[in-house]
Amino acid sequence: AVVSTQSTGYKSPAVTNAILDPAGLGISPYSDNQLQDNFDTFFEDVFVEIEEEYGEIDEMNVCDNLGDHLMGNVYIKFVKEVSSKPCVQALNNRWYNGAPIRAELSPVTDFREACCRQYEMGECSRAGFCNFMHLKPISKKLRRTLYGRKFNNAIVEKPMSPAADSSGSGSSDSSPERRKKHKKHKKK
Repeated sequence: AVVSTQSTGYKSPAVTNAILDPAGLGISPYSDNQLQDNFDTFFEDVFVEIEEEYGEIDEMNVCDNLGDHLMGNVYIKFVKEVSSKPCVQALNNRWYNGAPIRAELSPVTDFREACCRQYEMGECSRAGFCNFMHLKPISKKLRRTLYGRKFNNAIVEKPMSPAADSSGSGSSDSSPERRKKHKKHKKK
């Protein structure tokens, strides 16, 4: 099952603080780098807190659509389905950005089927008002940090043969170090 939060998720400063020009188009006072940093901070905060509290996240996506029914929605797919229900129950008792979080289990389990193919190709004629998901990408650096650590931890935690370990213990000492590094990174 996938946990979905609606309407109280990510609100882009580009949308909330847009200045209307004479043509009536919203112009953001922020640079692309500032907007990406803001989004990456939001994404990492949510990802790390949810994963630490409820279980390993397989995939997390945030909608970049402008329509009220999709704007800022966050979809979280856990590795273990049993993590979903406690997460929904807990999030429904929380507030974010001055508004209550409305979480529910989502029927969407395959994000590829819910995404706008035209948007992915840069050709969606409906722009942000499309009814298919326009997913906001995180930076490559953050993707490596959040999702890469799973791959790295799987390699690090794999038991070594005594012949491969010079101490003969067959264990790896980098796993606790990796956890310290992640906690240190989280505090920044």
